[in-house]
Amino acid sequence: MSKSSNLVTGDLCDAHKANADGSFRVLPPLYRDFGRRKRFAGTIATVKCYEDNSFVKAALEEPGHGRVLVVDGGGSLRRALVGGNIAAAAAKNGWAGVVVDGCVRDSAELIECDMGIRALALIPMPTERRQQGERDVALHIHGVWVLPGEWLVADEDGIVVMPAAD
Repeated sequence: MSKSSNLVTGDLCDAHKANADGSFRVLPPLYRDFGRRKRFAGTIATVKCYEDNSFVKAALEEPGHGRVLVVDGGGSLRRALVGGNIAAAAAKNGWAGVVVDGCVRDSAELIECDMGIRALALIPMPTERRQQGERDVALHIHGVWVLPGEWLVADEDGIVVMPAAD
């Protein structure tokens, strides 16, 4: 995790447990781990889409510069928004991780990718690419705001979002 290797979600939660302005948030414990990296952190980029991974693929094929892509897939359990080929491209392009509020596929390939990958579940069904979605928008996922440019930290205990790295 480079400069963020000392960030631990439990320690961050201890430090921010009295946060009253909503700038420190914790995603609910719904996400499973599918990538090689168990701990990752970085500046947030976002995609909002539903059963169409056109914008996810486009984002992860660009240089990641250690960022984390958060994908609001509407919680769909019917189509995979990230698979082995897209994840391999993301790792090669320097993304620290991807968090998908939806499904992924190709689990044997995902675990080989040197990045963090979190998602709700696995499903083998791919998406249809219709070029529908939005990039770099505020996301509201399971009651939690996730904003582009903020900081995300993920480890074995969970995922937190905050304005900047502490």
